[in-house]
Amino acid sequence: MTETTTAPAAPTTAPAPETGTTAPPRRRRRRVTPGRVLAWAVMIIVLLVTLFPFYWMLRTALSSNGALYANSTSLLPVDFSWGGFERVFGLQSTEESIAQGGSGASIDFWLYLRNSVVVATVVTACQVFFSAMAAYAFSRLRWRWRNAVFAVFLLSLMVPVIFTLLPNFVLVRELGLIDTLLGIMLPGLFMTPFAIFFLRQFFMNVSTEVEEAALIDGASKVRVFFSIIIPMSVGPIATISILTYIGSWNDYFWPLMVSYTDDSRVLTVALGNFNAQTPQTGPDWAGLMAATLVAALPMILLFVVFARRIVNSIGFSGIK
Repeated sequence: MTETTTAPAAPTTAPAPETGTTAPPRRRRRRVTPGRVLAWAVMIIVLLVTLFPFYWMLRTALSSNGALYANSTSLLPVDFSWGGFERVFGLQSTEESIAQGGSGASIDFWLYLRNSVVVATVVTACQVFFSAMAAYAFSRLRWRWRNAVFAVFLLSLMVPVIFTLLPNFVLVRELGLIDTLLGIMLPGLFMTPFAIFFLRQFFMNVSTEVEEAALIDGASKVRVFFSIIIPMSVGPIATISILTYIGSWNDYFWPLMVSYTDDSRVLTVALGNFNAQTPQTGPDWAGLMAATLVAALPMILLFVVFARRIVNSIGFSGIK
């Protein structure tokens, strides 16, 4: 007797296709709590307090000197005028400047701007380059007393800058660099402890496998530094470059000690001299605020553009 098997019957009807689509999940609305409202209120107040000085600079720069004293509490420009900016860029004659409350003195804004750009650019390029090499030596190379020397570098952060001004001035004078751009740049032309510490923290977190592979292939330490470490550290190097550039741009006391003529005078010192040239009617507040705003605007834009990179690099480097 033969046993017969029957195949299971095929389904007569195909499963019905889904006629509807799944609705996207509803976004959960955050509850409005007193703590959240208080946090937003504090944040808005801090933001307004931070931005208000810049607005006040703009308001004063767009006002007329004669009307400022009569309406000093007005939040809007008083007797709107472009005279402050015209005096800064040398577009007013002496008679027009005195008539609008200026001192009548000329300010060679473009010469001072060029000096500031040269000083800040050269100091930033040299300082970041030498600091990166020192940071590489402290983080990747093995040599005796390495940690002790690095500790000495860190201790120098505790020395106030005012203590180094006189020795630096004597050195620059003995080298014959007084009243020159090189004399202004020399104290900050090489490495700084903060830049070394900042870059060293990042270099120590870089993986060693790629470096070891390059060394096995016959690459030297110098080639590893320029071909591997530097390309992998573009973010931190850009961050320390921006911070160094802003610090060099805003430096005032050292350039004031070294520069005596317009050929070596940077923009910050020129603004101080412009404020000292006070007319009989009072300070030229419109011209001074216009010059300060123009001088600060490049640094503000630079920081706004690279603010996220600066914060990310500082957090990654372990600086709290």
